[in-house]
Amino acid sequence: MPKKFRPAKATTRPPQGLPDRETLIKFLAEAGEAEKADIAKAFGLKGAERRALREMLKSLQAEGALGRRGRKGFAKAGTLPPVGVVDVVERDIDGDLFVQLTKGEEDTAPVRLAPERDRNAGPAPGMGDRLLVRFEKLENGEMEARVIKRLGQSSQRILGVIRKSRGEVRVEPVDRKQKETLLLTEPSARDLKDGDLVLAQVGGAERRYGPKSGKLLEVVGREDQPRAASLIAIHSHGIPTGFPPEAEREAEAAKPPTLTGRDDLRDLPFVTIDPADARDHDDAVYAHPDPERNNVGGWVVWVAIADVAAYVHSGTSLDETAREKGNSVYFPDRVEPMLPEVLSNGMCSLREGENRATLAVRMVFDKNGRKISHRFVRGLMRSAAKLSYEQAQAGADGNPDDKTGPLVDSIIAPLWKAYACLKKGRDVRSPLAIESAERRIVINPAGEVASITPRPSLEAHKLIEEMMIQANVSAAETLEAKRTPLIYRVHDTPSPEKVMALTDFLNTLEIPWNKGEAPRTDRFNKLLAETRDTPNADIVNEVVLRTQMQAIYSAENIGHFGLNLAKYAHFTSPIRRYADLIVHRALIRALGLGDDGITDKDIGRIKDTAESITHAERRAMAAERDATDRYVAAFLADRVGAEFPGRITGVTRFGLFVRLLETGADGLVPVSKLGDEYFVHDDRMHALVGEKTGARWNLGMSVQVKLVEATPITGGLLFEMLSEPAPRDPKAPAPRLGMRGRGLDRGPRRGAGPQGTPTGRPGHPKGVRKGKRR
Repeated sequence: MPKKFRPAKATTRPPQGLPDRETLIKFLAEAGEAEKADIAKAFGLKGAERRALREMLKSLQAEGALGRRGRKGFAKAGTLPPVGVVDVVERDIDGDLFVQLTKGEEDTAPVRLAPERDRNAGPAPGMGDRLLVRFEKLENGEMEARVIKRLGQSSQRILGVIRKSRGEVRVEPVDRKQKETLLLTEPSARDLKDGDLVLAQVGGAERRYGPKSGKLLEVVGREDQPRAASLIAIHSHGIPTGFPPEAEREAEAAKPPTLTGRDDLRDLPFVTIDPADARDHDDAVYAHPDPERNNVGGWVVWVAIADVAAYVHSGTSLDETAREKGNSVYFPDRVEPMLPEVLSNGMCSLREGENRATLAVRMVFDKNGRKISHRFVRGLMRSAAKLSYEQAQAGADGNPDDKTGPLVDSIIAPLWKAYACLKKGRDVRSPLAIESAERRIVINPAGEVASITPRPSLEAHKLIEEMMIQANVSAAETLEAKRTPLIYRVHDTPSPEKVMALTDFLNTLEIPWNKGEAPRTDRFNKLLAETRDTPNADIVNEVVLRTQMQAIYSAENIGHFGLNLAKYAHFTSPIRRYADLIVHRALIRALGLGDDGITDKDIGRIKDTAESITHAERRAMAAERDATDRYVAAFLADRVGAEFPGRITGVTRFGLFVRLLETGADGLVPVSKLGDEYFVHDDRMHALVGEKTGARWNLGMSVQVKLVEATPITGGLLFEMLSEPAPRDPKAPAPRLGMRGRGLDRGPRRGAGPQGTPTGRPGHPKGVRKGKRR
């Protein structure tokens, strides 16, 4: 069984205890930037010392010695992080561009943008573009920014809908976080129609009052056209679309694989198990009992992965485009693929009955599910069957159809027995067992939402997930043993601040959790198991989820906390993730499996690549979530006035976020709709508490709401609360003051409705095609 996760140790440790001002500023200058929790952890602060640190940070910021980086980060004023997101804000007389941090523009000056070294990198950045850059200090001491990745439009560009009124042509933003409209004054704007989706840039004729002027850049569609939701998400988040002609030509030149340089695996009855509507098939599996006498009860598990590296070579246009995209992006109505369709759905896809190139791993497990050996093979395979999760599960449950009937004894039953063996090892490892409900949006041929249904959680999903995890572990272990650079998938331990917040919250529910207890996956799982059949199950699950950090890609290994693994990398989805393609190339080079392995150029920029694809993943998740929100709002638009059961999933001082049980849709109940009294936001209790009555709206509380407004163009939903709050809890401490919500007589907070839902809206992880992004 893989070794358990252990958090990385810091290479240098500052003096312990509350630092003085100079020590704190020096620490931040060396760190680049850090959140309060990270600073407290570095200096070993607890209790009153943490509160003193908070006051010191506020004081230093007020004096101008420190600057903010985002909502939580701090940095020495004027300093730049090693890597940051910037906007192109200036062009000098020589044509040089200057960029400024999007987080920290108050205390950092614009920095010159260096010319790109790669002449084939595509169009040069321009004014208003948003970039991911690395900051480097030159010999003369000046700072310079080098492009890692283009991120799309900045705040200087607005995607919006044309609204014509009284002779004016305005652009109404589709992004709920953008409040101001633009006025288009150029003559060509008169030809635009109400409802046109356009991309406009801030600027143009100077105006002393009223909305800012804008310049029309592009008409991208219509707000009422089918599939507008995903189109808006693509443009709003700068998702790269399409492929350069050279990349298309390279993909079209792909030829069917032969046995040259490959092992013949066509006698092994691999099967693919995927969603019923899947078009690309990265992986196939096969299992059989281990015939070795010294491993009685053990199993051999084969995982065959599409050999994308055989078709996408380093340095080609196809490769650079895939690196820029980072991953495929999945919307309810379309896919924006990382690779052209001729590869993703054709030559690289492990189609039933067709010869395909594969990089496969043969893993041997003992009877307790502990992996005792593995080896990688570059081979030629032929899938015996294409199965859906539902088909495979039905076959395993004794309800086969015409296709799975002949496969039950020889293929399906052995896979399930092998999984039962692997599950023993998984149970010992005890990865996080947080439950997260997912829903499937079904789009009809007209591009409209036909239904929103829960995605069933089948044992077939868990089988494929565990076999993929073990293959990923094998890849990381092999590359570390061969001392070959790779991109890890890492997941850090929850921060002390988050664990302390969890502890405080659990104490309000009278659930014991020692304040000094180190976070461990088995301890979290014990908590979830103990509360699973109680009224607090949903709220505890939600708070434990929010306690976790986000997984990222990194050239440095710190392990994977959530999976409780010391070594982990993504290997199993090279059709849709660039990280996996890099790992494939690294294996090919490390094991001498061909001359198309990882290159010195790949290795030289592996850190930049990890940062770039981490951002691409975040961008894809945000785009997928926004498109889903818009489709859900469109689905519910004709049900305004209807009542729905739901659950409170977010508590803020300006209102409650409620998730509908039927569709999983999220919307806001403004605090102004909760009654006549003022409400205090108790962040420790995750509740809004009535200042007079003590009535409470708690996170996780079941409620009944009425849909007041649904705005498909923004994806916003506005609810009215129909339920009564919970009565005062006599055991609860008094709520913290200074977080008063607005009462009924003050009206809703500006931007709190569908046109401007606050950025505090709680996100929720979305599954993609095959399980979670782990």
